[in-house]
Amino acid sequence: MAQTDHTSSYYAASANASPDRPALQGNHETDVCVIGAGYTGVSTALFLLEQGFKVTILEAARVGFGASGRNGGQIVNSYSRDIDVIERNVGPEQARLLGEMAFEGGRIIRERVAKYNIQCDLKDGGVFAAVTEKQMRHLEAQKVLWERYGHNQLELMDSKRIREVVNTEAYVGGMLDMSGGHIHPLNLVLGEADAVESLGGIIHEQSRVIRVEQGVKAVVHTEQGQVTADFVVVAGNAYLGGLIPQLEAKSMPCGTQVITTEPLSESMARSLLPQDYCVEDCNYLLDYYRLSGDNRLIFGGGVVYGARDPANVEALVRPNMLKAFPQLKDVKIDYAWTGNFLLTLSRLPQVGRLGSNVYYSQGCSGHGVTYTHLAGKILAEAISGQAKRFDAFADLPHYPFPGGRLFRVPFTAMGALYYKMRDQLGW
Repeated sequence: MAQTDHTSSYYAASANASPDRPALQGNHETDVCVIGAGYTGVSTALFLLEQGFKVTILEAARVGFGASGRNGGQIVNSYSRDIDVIERNVGPEQARLLGEMAFEGGRIIRERVAKYNIQCDLKDGGVFAAVTEKQMRHLEAQKVLWERYGHNQLELMDSKRIREVVNTEAYVGGMLDMSGGHIHPLNLVLGEADAVESLGGIIHEQSRVIRVEQGVKAVVHTEQGQVTADFVVVAGNAYLGGLIPQLEAKSMPCGTQVITTEPLSESMARSLLPQDYCVEDCNYLLDYYRLSGDNRLIFGGGVVYGARDPANVEALVRPNMLKAFPQLKDVKIDYAWTGNFLLTLSRLPQVGRLGSNVYYSQGCSGHGVTYTHLAGKILAEAISGQAKRFDAFADLPHYPFPGGRLFRVPFTAMGALYYKMRDQLGW
C-alpha cells in the first residue's frame, strides 16, 4: 500500500500545525482542478485564486508530501541547465524570456512569505562553492551571464573570502548570491496551502487521482469522487505515477538523500556557517547544506536513479559531511530520509498542454524550489489567456532517455558515474 503520510524527516517533525483535510467524496464542479499539493500545484492555485478563479486541489497523500516537503530548502536561482545553454539552443526572443524569468521564483517566494505571513525560517544568502579552479572559472563566467540579465546581487569570493562564510578547507573559492537563501520547505508549502484556503480554495488530501477524462470540460476521477473542471493542472512531478502516460517517456524519477544532525551549540553552528548562508558545491553530483532554525546542520547530496530508497541514507551522506566538516565526527544524526525529484534529459522543465484544457509542468531536475513558484505563475497566466511566457517553456525541445523505459536507469547511472569521476579528478 502506498505511503500517504509524511516521511520521517526533520521537516515533518518540526512542521507547523496543519489540519487533516478530508478526502474528496461525491461529484463537484470547479473552474480549475489541480492535481498535486506541492509547490507547483499550490503556487498555481494561489495565482488563480488571486485572479478570481474557483480552484480545487486533489492530493494523493498530504500537502507537501513529495519533493516540496523533503528537499534541501535552498532558494537557488536559474535552472538546472543555465541560461547560456538555453541561448545556444533556442531563438533570441525565447532565450530572452527564459533568461528574464530565471530569477523570478525566489522573488515570488519572498512575496508569498511576506503577504501571507508564512513562518518558514526564511534566511537570505546562498553560496556556490568551487572545489576546483575550473569550477571557479565557471562561476566567474556565470556571474557575467547573470548580470547580463540584470541579476546583480552577486559577489565572487577567493579562497580566503569563502572561508569567512563557510569554515572549511574544501573550496578554492565561490560566488555569493544574496538573492538566494533558504527556508523550511514543508512549512513554506503548508503556509501557502493555508493561503489557498483563506482565498476560498479547496484542498482534498488522501485523494489519489486515478483517471483524467478529457473533453470540453475535463472530469478528474478519484476512488471516491470526481471533479468537473474547465481546466486541469497536472502538478504531480515525480509522484505522478502512471496517471498521464504521455508525460513519462521524457522524464525519470530520481532520489536524493538528506541527513540532519542533532541541535548544535550556537558556537559550533556559527563556526561552520558564520553568516547562516546555505551552500551547494559545483560538482555534477553536488553536496548541499545549511543550518536549520534550531541550529541543526541539514546536509544532502547524491542521486539514486530510478527513485529507489537506499538501505542506509546516513551511510551515503555522512562521509561527505565529515569531509567538509571533520569537527562533526562525534555529532549524532537525528534524521535521515530520501525524496524523489523528476529528471529530464535536457535538465530543463517540461511545460505544455494536453488537448485544449489540461496543463502541466514537471521535471525541475533539482531546481524545484524556485522554478515551481514561477511555474505556478506562468500556468495561471496561460489559463487566463496570457500564454507568451508559458509558450517560451512549452517550446523547449525535449527528448526521451536513451534505452527507453527498460534501460534509462542504467544508462543514466553510467553517465553520472562518468561525471562523478570527472569531479574527483578535477577535469
